[in-house]
Amino acid sequence: MSVPLDSDLMRSFLAVADSGSVTVAAARLFRTQSAVSLQIKRLEDSLGQPLFTRQARGVSLTPRGEQLVPYARKVVALLDQAAVALREKPLVGPVRVGIPDEYSGTVLPRALAAFDERHEGVQVSVRVDHLTQQIKALATDEIDLAVIYDWDYVQEGEILCIDPTVWVTSITHQQHLRRPVPVAVYFKSDWSREFAEAGLTRQRIDWRPAWSCDMAGGFRVAVNNGMAVAPLSRSTIPAGCRELTAEDGFPIVDYARVILLRNPRGTSPAVEGMAAMLREAFAPLGMQQEALPVVRA
Repeated sequence: MSVPLDSDLMRSFLAVADSGSVTVAAARLFRTQSAVSLQIKRLEDSLGQPLFTRQARGVSLTPRGEQLVPYARKVVALLDQAAVALREKPLVGPVRVGIPDEYSGTVLPRALAAFDERHEGVQVSVRVDHLTQQIKALATDEIDLAVIYDWDYVQEGEILCIDPTVWVTSITHQQHLRRPVPVAVYFKSDWSREFAEAGLTRQRIDWRPAWSCDMAGGFRVAVNNGMAVAPLSRSTIPAGCRELTAEDGFPIVDYARVILLRNPRGTSPAVEGMAAMLREAFAPLGMQQEALPVVRA
């Protein structure tokens, strides 16, 4: 009767295959050398052929052993994943999260959808809004978590990343070469006036407002269609567009921190699970070493 290819046999096989030594594998597995040798023999007996060639110093894989390695890795990985999943307590309850429009079509959709699919007991609701409204929503207990921009470096909270705002142009239309330069601006925005527009003025760039809206999604439309250049977070530059640099004569608008704020009334395992997901989603953007607070003119 053949011996089942259980996880213990697979783990011992991989330990020996990776180390090239039964002695080293035994130490890694916290087992005796004879116990590991016996497991390898059981596995070889089950398959009816040798998996290792014994040498003066250590062992090497036979062709059959080489063939088994990828399958063994998959089996062990799946078992480890199953063990983690079964140990995790299921998250339940509502989670209300606010995010800026800048990330509603880029960094966060897949992560939010994956969280929602993984934790079926959690009811996720997303609010896409500006900084002031997000903070008000936290204060009035309308959301549990808020991802906001902090371009003045005054907000307290968990720093998720630093994502510079840069001027962006369409590679095809190259609107930045026109004079005056057509520019996308926000309605009644202090940030737009004091950072984006003021930066252009300081650089003595001749510009005109060519596209006005209240959401960054509108800016991406304007750039994509060649209507204007626009200030966008570096991580959200659309395909077919590029960042305008100092070589193009355009300054970086700001080095905004992306901050995670929490509802002061408390938290829950589901909220903490969402916070961990947000942390993971922004981790690739990192903390840029050159990032410094922008001083207003």
